[in-house]
Amino acid sequence: MTNSDSLQQALKQYFGYETFRAGQREIIEASLAGRDTLAIMPTGGGKSICFQLPALLKSGVTIVVSPLIALMQDQVTALKENGIGATFLNSTLSNRENNQRSQAILNGAIKLIYVAPERLFAEQFLDFLNIVRGKMGIAGFAIDEAHCVSEWGHDFRPEYRQLSRIRQIYPDVPMIGLTATATERVREDISQQLELKQPYIHVASFNRSNLYYEVVPKQGNEQSYTNLLRQIKRLQGSGIVYCLSRKRVDEIANRLQEDGIEAIPYHAGLGAKEREENQTRWIRDDVQVMVATVAFGMGINKPDVRFVIHYDLPRNIEGYYQESGRAGRDGEDSHCTLFLGYGDLETIKYLIAQKVDPHTNEPLEAEQRIAQQQLRQVVDYAEGTACRRTILLRYFGENFHGDCHNCDNCLTPKPMEDWTVETQKFLSCVARAKEKFGSGHIIDILRGSLNKKVLQHGHEKLSTHGIGKDRSLDEWRQLSRSLVHQGLLTQTTDGYGILKLNDRSWEVMRNQRNVLLPIERDATPSPVADQADVSERRIDVDILFERLRLLRKNLADEQEVPPYVIFSNATLSQMSVDQPTNRKDFAKLSGVGTKKLEQYADDFIAIILEHHQQYPPIEPTEPNQSTKVLQESITPKSKLSKASTQRETLAMYENGLDIDEIARDRNLKPATIWTHLVQLVESGYAINCDRLVPPERQSVIYEALEAIGGDSLRNLFDHLREEYTYDEIKIIRAIWQNEKDPL
Repeated sequence: MTNSDSLQQALKQYFGYETFRAGQREIIEASLAGRDTLAIMPTGGGKSICFQLPALLKSGVTIVVSPLIALMQDQVTALKENGIGATFLNSTLSNRENNQRSQAILNGAIKLIYVAPERLFAEQFLDFLNIVRGKMGIAGFAIDEAHCVSEWGHDFRPEYRQLSRIRQIYPDVPMIGLTATATERVREDISQQLELKQPYIHVASFNRSNLYYEVVPKQGNEQSYTNLLRQIKRLQGSGIVYCLSRKRVDEIANRLQEDGIEAIPYHAGLGAKEREENQTRWIRDDVQVMVATVAFGMGINKPDVRFVIHYDLPRNIEGYYQESGRAGRDGEDSHCTLFLGYGDLETIKYLIAQKVDPHTNEPLEAEQRIAQQQLRQVVDYAEGTACRRTILLRYFGENFHGDCHNCDNCLTPKPMEDWTVETQKFLSCVARAKEKFGSGHIIDILRGSLNKKVLQHGHEKLSTHGIGKDRSLDEWRQLSRSLVHQGLLTQTTDGYGILKLNDRSWEVMRNQRNVLLPIERDATPSPVADQADVSERRIDVDILFERLRLLRKNLADEQEVPPYVIFSNATLSQMSVDQPTNRKDFAKLSGVGTKKLEQYADDFIAIILEHHQQYPPIEPTEPNQSTKVLQESITPKSKLSKASTQRETLAMYENGLDIDEIARDRNLKPATIWTHLVQLVESGYAINCDRLVPPERQSVIYEALEAIGGDSLRNLFDHLREEYTYDEIKIIRAIWQNEKDPL
């Protein structure tokens, strides 16, 4: 059962989905063919199905190695809810429970066994696995959170290193490693440590387009807390607030409770029972906010987290990406906020200094050096003025082109200045210093420093010594960060952060490429503060959604499982729009498999029929009307808010107001109004742009687009000799693209 149709049929039968997500089919087919596999997919990208579905289609059992008890329990609960035989074996079970589960495995009732790495190589468990292998066979090993095997990863766990023994004990059993965060170096390390044999490697895009990224400066304890409270009240929904210390976790959780927010703490200082109870309450939507150290979150499958706030600085980019990525796993718009406070740096540096060899108590200098560079990368991200996605994705080796329209730097862009000359000075200095130093030393040379290191290397004699005295230290630092973020310089990842020239560097030095630098200005309010009318969503759909959500919560409480295990929010949204009144139509919903159809259809259909007594269903007046209603009604509320605020801008523009007048009346930035209009054009709205860009200027931009294409705004800006603004180029490019590729 491995052809295309049967794979899709199995996906619907077991998991309720009609189609595979990007990359899933290829990974599953490689696994079914018996190949070792390494799957790098972002949080919420559907990694679990990549090993769970093959496990159901192959003979024998699949062993899943997982680092956390909570992760095992969560996945096993979800699998059982889909009618799939799965179990976990860990330290929380009594001898009686262990024996019962072992017998169920030997009786052939189990297809997936979740274990921790410590248990996997226990002599008693290996003996048990040999019995399993002889009786029904071992289909494969799945190593979840595989980045834990690499010392270059952000969450290295020494016990994961022993997983190479799998290959020695079971040389012919295929293995798949899965993780959401891995740079190229970490990927290579995972393959080596697990001894994968000519693996099929899938690296998905790390871009999570539904996540909004922003950085907010800390402004003293009281003001920062006030900003945090305001943010949580605005965002609503389930969320996580990360803090560096246990003390800070308790303090913030207590203050939020006093201010009427249902918040609870999670950190290693709490007893195991209290941690488990708090986690369960949050997962089951009994409380809104989990305030936690980074000890919380790995493997948590809760899909409807609407915001993640880092109240303190994270230690590295990989950790930040994974922690912030716990928001919006269901694909709905979600919010990721990082509070930038320089006082946090000293706390993290102190923690880094504690990295010592447990046997000799000597500092682990290499690990400390790498950790220091990782911390600098976090600060560079926070202080960066480029698109947040560009910075994050470049870290993972992925190039992101253009503005993302979903981060603070893109929605409230800074004014641009030409820093080509300063860049040429900087790059020239890197070249003359033989590409052997980091940015701090290069800046010292440019600013004419005569410190010990400059003199030691004779760099006071370089022609670039002192040619940058006209710029401040902060300006040079900002330029250095921006050059790395824009890919105009390469920085080593060995802990030293050495700057290296690349092909784009030489283009700048040969006057073949200009460099624009965004200029910092005061922080602006998050766009979530915009109030928007969401009345366009059918009121009966909203009412039904809430009724279905209440039923889901009651069923979940009865079964002592998280609500999302019953049905996801996306399934409830589709249900509230389609309003199926029989099992045949109910089975068509995404997320409804065979087991859930049998178990839940009648309960939810009863609510829908009861709802119809008060709100009779709308009969389609056109052949395609139902499809249109579906598309409009299942739009997430945050999307509707965004669409509504854009249309408010459009209405004001069509009533004759100009950009500045609209911005003033709506208390928004002019750049935000431009963004609204560009996005409306991209969505297919016909807008008369003659008041924005005079026809004669439009003609010149059209000629540039025909000459070099519309892929790169930077190239268009350069081609037009910087005589046209980015806003003018963006909106004419949007019209041009619509004309070229009509919907």
